Amino acid sequence: MDLPVEPEAPARAGYKQDLHAWAREQAALLRAGRLSEVDAANIAEELDDVGNEQYDKLESALRVLLTHMLKWDHQPERRGRSWANTIDTQRDHIRKVLRKNPSLKSSLEEAIFEAWKDARRDASSEANLPRRTFPEVIPYDWAAILERPFAFDPED
Repeated sequence: MDLPVEPEAPARAGYKQDLHAWAREQAALLRAGRLSEVDAANIAEELDDVGNEQYDKLESALRVLLTHMLKWDHQPERRGRSWANTIDTQRDHIRKVLRKNPSLKSSLEEAIFEAWKDARRDASSEANLPRRTFPEVIPYDWAAILERPFAFDPED
């Protein structure tokens, strides 16, 4: 199947009109040392966004992990390999984000707090239990969040 090919973006692509073309242009200007021609304000904005995206990845992984920890603790009859796998996957994701972005360690407390609020809501919805079923204050310390065992044994 032939896809239509768009003509090349004109030189000097606008930040709002074509982010991809703008980013490539800005990178080329920086590599060429043509600093007086770069769009410094929008480059700074984009760099801030990249940093925020890394924080959001951390918070999202914490939210999913905490949701599954809550469901595990409050619905033992529904425990399964899938929940244990999700917990392991999210822990790996958290470790990876922190390894690649060590400065996020200073934001862990905030990320956990924000993730907890959403995890309570999500666990309530997914487990079909009232939100008050789940503690308002997070009952897990950092060691439990990352290391507590959640092995699924079908015999349990």
